[in-house]
Amino acid sequence: MKTLAAFAAALVIAAPAYAQTIATVNGKNITKANLDQFVSLLVSQGEKDTPELREQVKQEMIHRQVAVQAAEKAGLDKQDAVKQEIELARQGILVRALLEDHLKKNPVTDAQIQAEYDKIKQSQAGRVEYKLRHILVADQAKAEALAKDINGKKVSFEAAAKKDSIDPGSGKNGGDLGWGPASNYVPEFATAVESLKKGETSAKPVQTQFGWHIIRVEDTRPLEFPALEQVKPQLTEMLRQQNLGQFQEELMKSANIK
Repeated sequence: MKTLAAFAAALVIAAPAYAQTIATVNGKNITKANLDQFVSLLVSQGEKDTPELREQVKQEMIHRQVAVQAAEKAGLDKQDAVKQEIELARQGILVRALLEDHLKKNPVTDAQIQAEYDKIKQSQAGRVEYKLRHILVADQAKAEALAKDINGKKVSFEAAAKKDSIDPGSGKNGGDLGWGPASNYVPEFATAVESLKKGETSAKPVQTQFGWHIIRVEDTRPLEFPALEQVKPQLTEMLRQQNLGQFQEELMKSANIK
């Protein structure tokens, strides 16, 4: 069962006098309505409403009520630091409730998701991805000598990569980096990739923060854009965050802040 600690601030909820009492702690009633509210909250978080869950919730509420009463008897609720924590918790709960209420009243629609998908897809039109190999060495002179030998057909790219590349991931595979857009790599590497044609190897090594690279473009193809269903969860969350950001900006603009 998920922890109930997050619900400590609302353990005692006012209920009508006629509400069924399920436990009394030092004269303080815990009602079935209280229990039902907590169970509903847990169910919304993914739990199943079972007799076992209800008994766990009941015992948790009793234990916490005992502890809360002891803290109040000791006057801890009057301490400034404690009062500040309670106020911050109250504010956090209200802010979360406000944002959830806004999203409930202004949900992200399928039309918005489709429009955002189309916009991003259009921005990626014409992009290319590359099938690459590279050899990474630490020394410039060695890199230049290797590039000369590879372009002069004295040694194959794959053999040189297996022998001399210090990249532990691709070196043992003949320098194979697989498919990907140039933007996957650091700027100096990406620029070099985009300057090469299919089947070409860089005439001179390229320096990056990792060392000196000899790069070969094995193949190219249009960048395949994922289907809407693949990226729908990410798009939905992105639009939700944008929605909340705009809502918070509007709140700030409408507030009288001096």
